[in-house]
Amino acid sequence: MKIDDLKSGFDAAPLPDPQAKADNIALAQKNFAALQAGQSEPRQTSRKPLRGLKVMFDAMTSKTGLAMTTGLVACGFLFITPIDDGLLDMADQPAPTAPEIAPVPQTEFSISTDAVMTEESAADLSAGGVQGMIAMDTTAAAPQALSRNAQPLGSVAASSMSDLAIVAPQPTTKQYPNAEQNPLKIASDEPVSTFSIDVDAASYAVVRSSLSRAQLPPSGAVRIEEMINYFSYDYLATDAGDVPFRATTSVFETPWNADTQLLHIGIQGTLPDVSEHPPLNLVFLIDTSGSMNQPDKLPLLISAFRLMLSELRPEDEVSIITYAGSAGQVLAPTPASDRATILAALNRLSAGGSTAGQAGLRQAYAIAAAMSEDGEIARVILATDGDFNVGLNDPDTLKDYITTRRDSGTYLSVLGFGRGNLNDAVMQSLAQNGNGIAAYIDTLSEAQKVLVDQLSGALFPIANDVKVQVEFNPSQIAKYRLIGYETRALNREDFNNDAVDAGEIGAGHSVTAIYEITPVGSAAQLTDPLRYGAASETAISDELAFLRLRYKEPSSDTSQLIETPISVQDTPSQEAQFAAAIAGFGQLLTGAQYLNDWGWGDAIALANNTRGDDPFGYRAEAVRLMRLAQSLSQ
Repeated sequence: MKIDDLKSGFDAAPLPDPQAKADNIALAQKNFAALQAGQSEPRQTSRKPLRGLKVMFDAMTSKTGLAMTTGLVACGFLFITPIDDGLLDMADQPAPTAPEIAPVPQTEFSISTDAVMTEESAADLSAGGVQGMIAMDTTAAAPQALSRNAQPLGSVAASSMSDLAIVAPQPTTKQYPNAEQNPLKIASDEPVSTFSIDVDAASYAVVRSSLSRAQLPPSGAVRIEEMINYFSYDYLATDAGDVPFRATTSVFETPWNADTQLLHIGIQGTLPDVSEHPPLNLVFLIDTSGSMNQPDKLPLLISAFRLMLSELRPEDEVSIITYAGSAGQVLAPTPASDRATILAALNRLSAGGSTAGQAGLRQAYAIAAAMSEDGEIARVILATDGDFNVGLNDPDTLKDYITTRRDSGTYLSVLGFGRGNLNDAVMQSLAQNGNGIAAYIDTLSEAQKVLVDQLSGALFPIANDVKVQVEFNPSQIAKYRLIGYETRALNREDFNNDAVDAGEIGAGHSVTAIYEITPVGSAAQLTDPLRYGAASETAISDELAFLRLRYKEPSSDTSQLIETPISVQDTPSQEAQFAAAIAGFGQLLTGAQYLNDWGWGDAIALANNTRGDDPFGYRAEAVRLMRLAQSLSQ
């Protein structure tokens, strides 16, 4: 049986029945008490040892029966034994010699597992955490509860099993940003909505990883704007030499509410010729702490960076820093053309120790600054499972630390790997405040998408501090709500303040934002006009809203403004409708508060009908994930 199959079996295990567990323990205690009370006389011992030995063997189970019983015990023991790193390391080693097992009296027993196998506990299980628990009901022996610390199979003799103690499951350390879902707002009270754009897509990959493990994702892991922006869209781009991006808008009926409409905003960045980009100076800051010692962490990380190297140009340079108990440079700045040297440094990496993230960040920024000359791009690429347990580990403290260093012109992007202790809050804080992107890489295919197919957007910025502000016309719009972007909200006055940080757009990136709006007079309005409030008057009554965008050129500290009026449009593009399907997908995962009776079948149908051109199958994969979520929600 493969390790992955075994883990999948645990993930699919049903929840335990507390009452059945209590009944089993009570029955075992009753049987034990009865057994103790029944032995009123001392056991008789034969005066002829050889004769007694013969009687004992005659009374034992037959050889065939003994072999079958022993096999059942071994299978049960294997099934509940946690998987650990030691077991993974043994995969290519000769099998250990089985310990001798002393004969035991014949008895009838049953084995049951009590552990609740969630996505988190399965991840802890693969990391060597203690999760398995056994309850044994016997008719001839005292009840025993067994558990094992992470050890290779066969390292504990059966005769010592009764000495092992129960160990409670270890809690997961995963953390997600806390943000309440955007509420409905009354346009006459709050006509202006302001937020920072976000091209990150980590949340979609986390959702996919959860569903692939037969688990619905925790609501905190679902950021709808990142799910929408995971996909590329065929929006109209600006002409070369003009502004770095172009915004298009459309308004159409909401799929889940015929009385409201969706305002769709699509932003498409230009894709300049790669040869025109200045040299890249990349510092790979790699977490090599003990928590990275899992197949989906450091080994996958090394494979992902190997893919990325093939896309770099000869004039680009790479340096590698690792951090565990302390930080250190394992590769001095090396031309990307010297692939053999860079690959050799990657292949020498191993995991162990605690996570000195602060020391690693300090050294990475220092080396990036030393590598860069005027006009060149410097970027630190942090690859980690998000666990900063030495030095700075608070998202707010990390935010302040990164903020003081982003003005130097060095970008910080964050790649997350692995499960169990993924600190999504830290990853997002680092990327948002480091003028970079955040991505979660759970498979080599995702590494191909992020570090090969979309490498230009990940490494070459075309606009910094991009802010969006929408002013709604209260004479046309009664209510509105922004779908997603909860962690990117800005104050109204932040829009014109160039000192306030916002998101970046890379070469060729597309960004999508969706509002659900309620027209004045709609059955969905639900609020009465104020008795003493002055009615809003406007000379441009056919405008629904007014869109403002601010951005900075990568080498500038002064923002520029783009303004666009939004009017009624009745024919949505296929791209806008697919984005709406993904917005519905995210809302279904987080509670579907505003979706009425619109459900999984509707989301699947809408996504299927609007997939359009899907050369890499990402949109088809989204439909498969919706179907998985539908089944898991039953």
